[in-house]
Amino acid sequence: MLHALLSIISPCYSPREMIKALITLIAVASLLLNSSQSVSTAQQTGKASQVPLREQMEKISLDAQGKVGASVMLLETKESVSFNGDQKFPMQSVYKFPIGMCVLNQVDKGALKLNQKVRVGKSDLVPPKAGSPIRDKYPNGVELSLRELLRYMMIQSDGTASDVLLHLAGGADRVNAYLQDLGISEIAVATTEREMTTGEEVQYRNWATPDAAVALLRAFYEGRGLSAGSRTLLLQLMTNSTTGPHRLKGELPAGTVVAHKTGTSNTVEGVTRATNDIGIITLPDGRHLIIAVFVSDSKAQTATREGVIARIARAAYDWATASH
Repeated sequence: MLHALLSIISPCYSPREMIKALITLIAVASLLLNSSQSVSTAQQTGKASQVPLREQMEKISLDAQGKVGASVMLLETKESVSFNGDQKFPMQSVYKFPIGMCVLNQVDKGALKLNQKVRVGKSDLVPPKAGSPIRDKYPNGVELSLRELLRYMMIQSDGTASDVLLHLAGGADRVNAYLQDLGISEIAVATTEREMTTGEEVQYRNWATPDAAVALLRAFYEGRGLSAGSRTLLLQLMTNSTTGPHRLKGELPAGTVVAHKTGTSNTVEGVTRATNDIGIITLPDGRHLIIAVFVSDSKAQTATREGVIARIARAAYDWATASH
């Protein structure tokens, strides 16, 4: 290359000018080479990003050392992708979302009121195996408004609040009937938080498929089964949720708005039966990505399980923002 450069410039310049020109040409050649390498790298990166989203989900799921299901839908276009989306997964506290919807539906009908006071007795407090800030703060019981109970259940995933609200809503049968009215058949609410503390297998009775969770989120966001006010309230509570910051939100750009509900089981003998997160992600252009990721029967550590959810969410975010 240097010999070729010299042959070009030697007839035209004095020795000193030739050296300066040569230095300039070498610098230009170096820039062109680096530019070519950058283009090549960018092309390779572009190819990687074009891997179908379902393939990315499947590859990421291997790290969970368990069963993973994921489903996403770009709300405005209804384009969707799923991996194990029709499989059943234990919901754990994800089931507080349909409970919350059913409670607010009863508020819309006038059967319940947001400002009504509800006595939470000592016997209503869930056992220590279930999380409950209400129990921890008021060990002898307390009187709270229905609105406050909703806040505890949706923001802090309080088990006591969930059981009290499930009872007020009319029990599991009422919640399931409400889901059926919305056209959602692949979600089952069967037990209380208290009952789930009695054995590891009980939690499998409260199950959902990722596809059905996305369908419910879509119905919710489109305002089916709830008044505008109730929908706005529940959406705000889910956006303010303090649980699972390293799941759906974990790898999304800072400031991304995510309205979500997590679900988590205890780890027993090295196996965690449920690490979940479902929600609605607001994209930079104002569109919405609905997503549900369930990780069950996993032998991986917490950071790994949550990382699987975060990476799937990021892959879905990139899919939605780059290709549509």
